Amino acid sequence: MDQLDAMGMFVRVAELESFTRAAEQLAVPKATLSLTIRRLEEQLGTRLLQRTTRRVQLIADGRLCYERCLDLLADVDELRSLFQPAQRLSGRLRVDMPSRLARLQVIPRLSAFLAQHPDLTLMLSTTDRRVDLVREGFDCVVRVGTLGSSSLVARRLGQYRQINCASPAYLARHGLPKTLAELTQHHLIHYGSDLGGEQRGFEVMGADGRIVHHPMAGALTVNDSESYLAAALAGLGIIQLPEQGLDELLARGDLIAILPEWQAPPLPIHVLYGHRRQLAPRVQAFIQWLFEVLGDALAPGEGDSDEASQGQGAKQAPRRN
Repeated sequence: MDQLDAMGMFVRVAELESFTRAAEQLAVPKATLSLTIRRLEEQLGTRLLQRTTRRVQLIADGRLCYERCLDLLADVDELRSLFQPAQRLSGRLRVDMPSRLARLQVIPRLSAFLAQHPDLTLMLSTTDRRVDLVREGFDCVVRVGTLGSSSLVARRLGQYRQINCASPAYLARHGLPKTLAELTQHHLIHYGSDLGGEQRGFEVMGADGRIVHHPMAGALTVNDSESYLAAALAGLGIIQLPEQGLDELLARGDLIAILPEWQAPPLPIHVLYGHRRQLAPRVQAFIQWLFEVLGDALAPGEGDSDEASQGQGAKQAPRRN
């Protein structure tokens, strides 16, 4: 049997959690369906499903296979219509980006994109965890911070300016720092995707363009941008984060900008995707839409779209947006 047909059968069994119901919907004998899935497992060299008398469930390798099969089947559908005139975008688009960026800038304008492409299904992951684009089956991911080297293609969207902030309650207890030397009497809320990683301290862009880290005490480390901001609002310490989305908090006095002459370096923003001879039209359309959505928030003079062979390497800065 054609491998694409086998993948389609596997997807239907996984979604319905039943060989019986899948066989009815696909109009094939249950025995044929079961044999097809078993042969697919043999070809892949791993079990995909946990079979019981009551239900069928995906195991770890099965979940990964399911996600990739969805992508492959969507790509095949798109390929079949690639050269047809007036092509409509269709299939599934799987994207990951930092949670705060999604909440503040992408999701509020997403309805227009989906209305323009009604046959497109978007699966949006909004976590500050660094996902594995290839293994987890994402079409593209948005990264905020410095990139290391990898085989992925990175397309620069621009950069965010950062500011230093603390709550009025925190400053009332500890005083307003006016010099870097005074930071030794203050507390920094540490941010890192790896909670066990080394804390780099307060970041400052030096006159020569190099980044200087000033060690600071801090009783709290978080790995989520929303928790990072919430901790500052709760008076737990000083934070450094993109100014985008802070206007209302600053205007109300919930946060106070400090040490304006000692700013952390801007955070570059990239969209990353795997090497392909021709990027799927649905991915191209989404990336172009991201340029339009994020354009107003990027620092002046940035936002070039040059491609580079950089990706999800180990030197990525904390995702504080």
